[in-house]
Amino acid sequence: MKRLILAIALTFFVLFLFLPLVAVFSEALRKGWLVYLAALVESDALASIQLTILVAVIAVPLNLVFGVIAAWAIAKFDFRGKRLLTTLIDLPFSVSPVVAGLIFLLLFGAQGWFGTWLFEHDIKIVFAVPGIVLATVFVTFPFVARELIPLMEAQGRDEEEAATVLGASGFQTFRRVTLPSIQWGLLYGVILCNARAMGEFGAVSVVSGHIRGATNTMPLHVEILYNEYNFAAAFAVASLLAMLALVTLALKTFIEWRAGRVETVDD
Repeated sequence: MKRLILAIALTFFVLFLFLPLVAVFSEALRKGWLVYLAALVESDALASIQLTILVAVIAVPLNLVFGVIAAWAIAKFDFRGKRLLTTLIDLPFSVSPVVAGLIFLLLFGAQGWFGTWLFEHDIKIVFAVPGIVLATVFVTFPFVARELIPLMEAQGRDEEEAATVLGASGFQTFRRVTLPSIQWGLLYGVILCNARAMGEFGAVSVVSGHIRGATNTMPLHVEILYNEYNFAAAFAVASLLAMLALVTLALKTFIEWRAGRVETVDD
């Protein structure tokens, strides 16, 4: 029975994870390194890479701040609406990214609630970088909070209360008492948030407008190249996303190993 279960698990791993990954790099390099590198340094590809990085650089710190504050509030304090806040944090997990993008169109599009006012003041949200950032923040903001809430709840309140009694300010309590015990979970949440931000497709596709060289992130650029039957370039850019996934997996494994060692030493 044990061998059968292992065989089934390995089969699924090979068919649905390993072979697609191999196929991506194989197709990307099929025409040689020169074609591969040319696809990556092409102007539209560089613009999509720069935009993807820009969006992640903005969205991840925002979600880091929100995640820490929300987790601290939920785990350390009792207040009216606590359950509602916890539910709202999980909202992006239950709403389709495409629906999230449509929500921003309804709010900020030309026919949206604020569309007329934005047009009169020459402010562009959708089909521009701000809309892409908003959509990315929405779909990624649960990751940090959801990693920290269980850790902070398990930590309890005794140490923070003791620090407060001894005269520590709120920031000092967080920096010297709370942060050391959640640092690995915080880093893990940031890594997952960054991976999702750079790989997001559905919500960004709705609000971007697919303007080449301006509002196309890497996943959108891959779609356009593939639809144009430019398979070599499409898989070349896709290989960068695949490498991001591998780096994320390696960092995840390292953090879990490091956190396990810290727990062992503490015990």
